[in-house]
Amino acid sequence: MTEVAAGLQVQLQRQRGDFALDVDISVPPRGITALFGPSGAGKTTCLRAIAGLDQGMAGHIAFAGDVWQDSSTRRLVPAHQRRIGYVFQEASLFPHLSVSGNLDYSQRRARGHRPVDREALLEQFGVEHLLARRVGSLSGGEQQRVAIVRALLSDPVLLLFDEPLSALDASARGELLGCLEQLHAELAVPTIYVSHAIDEVARLADHLVVMEAGRVLSQGSLQSTLAQGKLPLAMSDQLGVVIEGQVVAQDPIDHLVELAFEGGRLWLPQRTERVGDRLRCRIGARDVVLSTSPPAAGSSALNVVQAIVVGMIDAAHPSQCIVRLDVHGIALLASITRRSWRSLALAPGSRVWAQVKATALGT
Repeated sequence: MTEVAAGLQVQLQRQRGDFALDVDISVPPRGITALFGPSGAGKTTCLRAIAGLDQGMAGHIAFAGDVWQDSSTRRLVPAHQRRIGYVFQEASLFPHLSVSGNLDYSQRRARGHRPVDREALLEQFGVEHLLARRVGSLSGGEQQRVAIVRALLSDPVLLLFDEPLSALDASARGELLGCLEQLHAELAVPTIYVSHAIDEVARLADHLVVMEAGRVLSQGSLQSTLAQGKLPLAMSDQLGVVIEGQVVAQDPIDHLVELAFEGGRLWLPQRTERVGDRLRCRIGARDVVLSTSPPAAGSSALNVVQAIVVGMIDAAHPSQCIVRLDVHGIALLASITRRSWRSLALAPGSRVWAQVKATALGT
């Protein structure tokens, strides 16, 4: 069985009022696939159909060679037989049960399957001290932590996350995003993660499906898909790329780390990273400044890399454009005005210097 066939294949069609859904999505058998797009793109509709919660959808869904839905043969595997762990925007815990009761219920569903290390999950998500409490006494962040542990305890073959951080405040969101980052490094189960927040996608996703108005704009690896610059116009302010490298040096005085990647080196603000750690960073198109000569001495820019112009694409506003760059084989995007494009006489093949403001995303 090929890797694609071993993953999830989704072809769905639906017409409801003015909204038409028509998608063909391939989810690899490993890692996190993000469904990314603005509200109303059809992301949650797809997720519910994959879970078997929306049966009014035409199409074909197959996971690891097992057909879950086929409209042509009227086959429809019910939701409870698909072994899916689903985490909703709201925690959706059973309010009449304690935290422990919610987890017990989920673990009973895994009977006969691979045993799950409950104690390790409780510790990883920091919920071991909540077991005796009722759901109504928990904060939003605590409820989502319990909901994620509950989904994992059912020993799913596929995990679905529907914007699990969208209802949380900044502090709870940051803490839970860190937990999900750690889970990503350990998880063997394929995961679909719905979001309209580029920082979540950049930190967690391996594979990206960009959606708009019920259609797939692009899909592929996170890095290659973002580098195409094909985001919905409503999300053009989130254009950028994600690169990954290794921390090779620390500056404890200025609290910086140096990241070596295939295209060169970048200085980033230090968090908890140490030399040898793998690290992702996101470079927004708006955080790249171009010049046709090396920056003069005295510039505040820490990161300057040489690049070759690959091409130019339209931006959301007619005064702007997006320049596609190649940095020793690594893609970069820069948002500049069309006036700058003309005044710098840029064209495919032009050599430029890119001043980069990069943000560390996590190990």
